[in-house]
Amino acid sequence: MVEFTLWDILRNLLLAARWTVGLTLVAFAGGALVGGLLLLARLARWPGAAAFVSGYVQVFQGTPLLMQLFLAYFGLALLGWNVSAWGAASVALTLYASAFLCEIWRGCFMAIPRGQWEAADSLALSLGEKLRHVIGPQALRLAIAPTVGFAVQILKGTALASVIGFVELTKAGSMITNATFRPFTVYACVALMYFALCFPLSWWSRVLERKLQRVH
Repeated sequence: MVEFTLWDILRNLLLAARWTVGLTLVAFAGGALVGGLLLLARLARWPGAAAFVSGYVQVFQGTPLLMQLFLAYFGLALLGWNVSAWGAASVALTLYASAFLCEIWRGCFMAIPRGQWEAADSLALSLGEKLRHVIGPQALRLAIAPTVGFAVQILKGTALASVIGFVELTKAGSMITNATFRPFTVYACVALMYFALCFPLSWWSRVLERKLQRVH
């Protein structure tokens, strides 16, 4: 058994927490980009886009994130791509986030009163002009709170990346526990760190939601 002081445990967990935050940012940014493109394809009503996006969303929302991580890690290797645990986790979480963000944002766009769409049509605006000048600003206001709230789910979802060997906060906690045989202390510290990361986002999401409700 390795003798670790509480400071040693916290220091090592803080180092691993950097990777948790980094993976969260990559997954959220990538998910926002892919999700935005999927939403645009659906709003533009490109041939076959609605069916493709609907199927895409159902696949990634209807399967466990854990299975998606396994498939990304082992599936890409079977295709001959030598990907690291970081790369596989980034791909899996990006695709997972994109499916949920696409649906969140689509719901916000669909929540805009039909009259607003018809008014934009009466002005002969293109889809880009509608989204930029009429529909987009209203939908953006509705989307902020749920989008921030979903970022919390992505952050907590990074814990599952430990199963493919990615050393983030949960994996580091497991490794330190194996070395120190102090599971309660280590996992209590891990839980407190997740809380410290998630609580500000959850609080901000609730504040934004209350503000938007007052506006409406």
